[in-house]
Amino acid sequence: MDRLRVEGEATTRAAPETVWALVSDVRRYPEWGPWSAAGFRTPGPDGGPAVGTVHWVRSSARSYGRRVTSIERIVAFEPGRHLAYEVVGGIPVRHYRADVTLTPEAGGTHIQWTATWDSTVRGRLVWRGLRVFYPQVVARLAAAADRLQAPAAPPG
Repeated sequence: MDRLRVEGEATTRAAPETVWALVSDVRRYPEWGPWSAAGFRTPGPDGGPAVGTVHWVRSSARSYGRRVTSIERIVAFEPGRHLAYEVVGGIPVRHYRADVTLTPEAGGTHIQWTATWDSTVRGRLVWRGLRVFYPQVVARLAAAADRLQAPAAPPG
């Protein structure tokens, strides 16, 4: 079956650890992204993210007359570098996998967030929105990381 793909890329002045702190913990997504709420259904051993963790994110905008809640399972977790998840509920797609990859660069971090899923009728409808959504999300993540990385103002 054909696959659909969306992608967002950006570079931030922030160090990979700063970006990782924002992207690896779904509870922080409403701080910087277009989500009204997020949390864990099944957290990892330390209460946070890990391979096998199931989390959820609720969109702040309404799609099809309602707010969409995506339920996702983490399938790869390499601190500071790579996070991958599969959608297990909430949006009408099959075999959806997303990968967030952070690459250190001189003076910052390159962020790449990609997703692929089966090209079904519903999947193509989802693609129409996500092809715009992904670049926006990555831009917001980079901007939030830049704000966190900004040096403190001098006293006085």
